[in-house]
Amino acid sequence: MLRIDQLKKSFGARVLFAGASFHFPEGERVALVGANGAGKTTLLNILCGLDHPDDGEVLIPGNASIGYLPQTPNAQPEATVLAECEAGAVPLMKLRRAMEEAIQRLEEVHDDAALHAYEEAETAFRLKDGYALEAKAQGILNGLGFTEEDLAKSPLALSGGWRMRLELARLFLREPSFLILDEPTNHLDLPSLMWVEQYLQTFRGTLLFVSHDRALLNRLSTMTLHLANGRLQPYRGNFDAFLEAREERMNQEEAERGQLRQRREQMEKFVERFGAKATKAAQAQSRVKMISRIRELEDTLAPEGAEDTVFINLPLPARTPRLVFRVEGGSVGYTKPLAKKLDLQIERGHKIAIIGANGIGKSTFLRTVAGRQPALGGLFAPSADIEIAYFAQEQRETLDLQATVLQNLLAAGDLGERDARRLLGGFLFRGDDVFKPMRVLSGGEQSRLGLACSLAKRANLLLLDEPTNHLDMASVETLAASLDDYTGTLLFVSHDRSFIDSVCTHVFAMLADGRSMLFPGKLADYERLAEVAGFPNVLRAQKSEAPKSLKTTTSEIKPAPSREPPPGNALSPLDLKDLKRQEQRIHARLKTLDQDMAKARSAIVRLDEAMVLVPGSDFTKTKTLHLEQQALTTQLEGQEMEWMTLSEELEELAIRRSSAKIGK
Repeated sequence: MLRIDQLKKSFGARVLFAGASFHFPEGERVALVGANGAGKTTLLNILCGLDHPDDGEVLIPGNASIGYLPQTPNAQPEATVLAECEAGAVPLMKLRRAMEEAIQRLEEVHDDAALHAYEEAETAFRLKDGYALEAKAQGILNGLGFTEEDLAKSPLALSGGWRMRLELARLFLREPSFLILDEPTNHLDLPSLMWVEQYLQTFRGTLLFVSHDRALLNRLSTMTLHLANGRLQPYRGNFDAFLEAREERMNQEEAERGQLRQRREQMEKFVERFGAKATKAAQAQSRVKMISRIRELEDTLAPEGAEDTVFINLPLPARTPRLVFRVEGGSVGYTKPLAKKLDLQIERGHKIAIIGANGIGKSTFLRTVAGRQPALGGLFAPSADIEIAYFAQEQRETLDLQATVLQNLLAAGDLGERDARRLLGGFLFRGDDVFKPMRVLSGGEQSRLGLACSLAKRANLLLLDEPTNHLDMASVETLAASLDDYTGTLLFVSHDRSFIDSVCTHVFAMLADGRSMLFPGKLADYERLAEVAGFPNVLRAQKSEAPKSLKTTTSEIKPAPSREPPPGNALSPLDLKDLKRQEQRIHARLKTLDQDMAKARSAIVRLDEAMVLVPGSDFTKTKTLHLEQQALTTQLEGQEMEWMTLSEELEELAIRRSSAKIGK
């Protein structure tokens, strides 16, 4: 699979990569992690061919196909959403066009060459499952939140976020062997995010992705690649396993540095004491050489530099009445309502997460509460002495493109320049960075500046729309901790489940049919209480035709044979005896399966433990263990399927026997 060798990249005096090398193991789901500005996006751009290294090379096998999510949607899409999605399957679309051209030739001039061309293209199209292409495309689009009506729309009629979803659908349908995703969940709502997570867990190629969603990193990654100080360090396992292994490695290296330092200091004392004596001169010179070698070893074990993270100090808000904001019969939208009959009472200290599918008006509702968008109906009433601060999902909506970082912050609040620069320093704008015009900032820098401007006021009601987009994980955790300590009131939209659960005290769920309801607690509390109340669970992934990589083909699982009971309830003694024999046989097989499954599970656990102990650079050993584990997992799945089938059969036999009348 793809390999990078001695990659180097700098921007002025800032070094991103200094001889970085890594061989991506086939079939792994690799999470690329690192601090803001470490170079994660630059590395992905180099792998995608969108940027070039100063030195080193990217080695791509000839049979590899790289797929990545573009930064902007296709400017000249097909006529419909469905057709644009299908266009992502480039090889199949070429075969389809070849078939259509051959048919046209056959209609015009019926010759053997045209017939042969059609048969050749049709055979290849059929073998590559081309006739299921439309169904696969519909399944992926439905999973990403597109409705049946959306499939016939022009892509140009979609919003920017939905067009990026369409690009993701094209990419999934293409099924590249090496998939690269940079923050793939930024444009998704929670149901679609869960669907994408399920899809990627079954992706058969190699996946390299960047995300700030810790829950996604833990559930999805099988390997973590840490980028720091220009170097790439691989770790086996998910993000939490990486944190543990990194801490252990840093402790071990610190101990080694201490031992080397102690040896070097002893030798330096010897040289200092005996270097001038003729009888000890040779020994002193020998130790000088050893000191030089130890210093080289110490350099290789140099501690990782401290990674810059956002520091947020929220100002103490003024106290508010118990009821902060009231919405009664609210209707929000533009030319027509996106959501209506909204009722919400926001009380002092509430931190309410708004959840629901994309396109139902969550952001519009937030804008309406902020006073940035007129309501289409109903009451939107803040209480007296309420100071609102609003963070928009798109910073170009609230910030001045022509002004500098510092000017934007000074215009947003009542801070002097000294306090403003101190606040900006906490958001990683230091030195001359504060004089950068807003229009040249990256997405992450714009997001940090927008947060700084929103938090510069002494607001007692914060409205935040996707505040974690473009932030690295450390910054997201810092923001969550600050908002958890915040003594004011908060209403926010986010797709990051870990962030929501870290901050919220209530969940406000909105449905596409206009219904909404406020639930106390975290997301798990919402799911439990929604079920009790008979309210639909918006966190569940939409039921749709799954893409091929999410389904087991009919050849992999054979349907259980029909076990229809004979007409009537009467059984002869011979029939009853036969039933008992069948039950005994199934009981014996179930017992054997239980033993075999226990052995397989133990073996899988042992292989997990063995892989953790393999050095990060020994990919051959890791791959061998991984393949062995995959084989055991497949075996275990087959045993579990047989166990379930036999258990159902046993239950039916027991029912038949207990309810049967013995015939005479």
